[in-house]
Amino acid sequence: MKLFTSVHDVPNIKQFVTDALALKANPYAHQHLGKNKTLGLVFMNPSLRTRLSTQKAALNLGMNVMVMNLDKEGWALETQDGVVMNGSTVEHIREAAAVMGQYCDILGLRSFPKLNNREEDYSEDFFNKFVKYCAVPVVSLESATRHPLQSFADIITIHETWTKKPDGRKPKVVLAWAPHVKALPQAVPNSFAEWMCKAQAEGMIDFTIAQPEGYELSEDFTPGADIQYNIEEALAGADYVYVKNWSSYKEYGKVLTYPDGWMMNNEKLRFTNDAKVMHCLPVRRDLELSSEILDGPNSLVIHEAGNRLWAAQAVIKAMLEEL
Repeated sequence: MKLFTSVHDVPNIKQFVTDALALKANPYAHQHLGKNKTLGLVFMNPSLRTRLSTQKAALNLGMNVMVMNLDKEGWALETQDGVVMNGSTVEHIREAAAVMGQYCDILGLRSFPKLNNREEDYSEDFFNKFVKYCAVPVVSLESATRHPLQSFADIITIHETWTKKPDGRKPKVVLAWAPHVKALPQAVPNSFAEWMCKAQAEGMIDFTIAQPEGYELSEDFTPGADIQYNIEEALAGADYVYVKNWSSYKEYGKVLTYPDGWMMNNEKLRFTNDAKVMHCLPVRRDLELSSEILDGPNSLVIHEAGNRLWAAQAVIKAMLEEL
């Protein structure tokens, strides 16, 4: 593996989940792979779980780790070619990414969308240029359109906590839109939907997306998903509910009006099959998700966050094996 940006970089989800759980059982078994190797983590945006879990994963594999908050500690980057740099930008991404590749064996990059121009964000121009010019393997720590390490941890969590049924029934997984005070990117729900749709195609789960009218994700990320607009109907028989807000894709970056009743709480859990509730974190309590769920027995958010470590370690291990 030389690039990890989406589920399309994973040949077999089940095998990848098995690899991650093997690392969870024996975290330090492959330190020889990372000896004298360096992971560089480049952040254009804030991070808690991604930063710490990826650092820890690399250390478990015997690597050195360097972290740079490029938005605060680096030069202002120019990304367009053919421009005279007589403005506010100081360094071109061609040189910046190439230099980082000189210092690191593997690089991770986090860069959020601006939510102003859909075509610009969904082109992944910044991320793709970084990959092109750094010339070393790259792990996406979240981009404008996807958050694959989060989604990998999510499917690890579902696999790990699901008890096989005598009738062979697969778990029903529901991605449920939730309210928020500001416009958020579609990266996490895009990625979650993409991974779940592929898992559904591989016979692992049944997948439903519930959102108000106007909040439909791009169809590129939802092939085979059951799309619902009534939250209570969507939750019927659910085994897992993944709660997340996102802004409109159709009216790009906008927060549209929506009916009341979209926050998950214990009352809504009654429509489910005593579902486990997931969220990528950070979460705004009692806006996106009720405190009674977060503090109750149905919450998987801490378990899920813990699995971010094993997701990252499985990806980095696969890259080290290619070096």
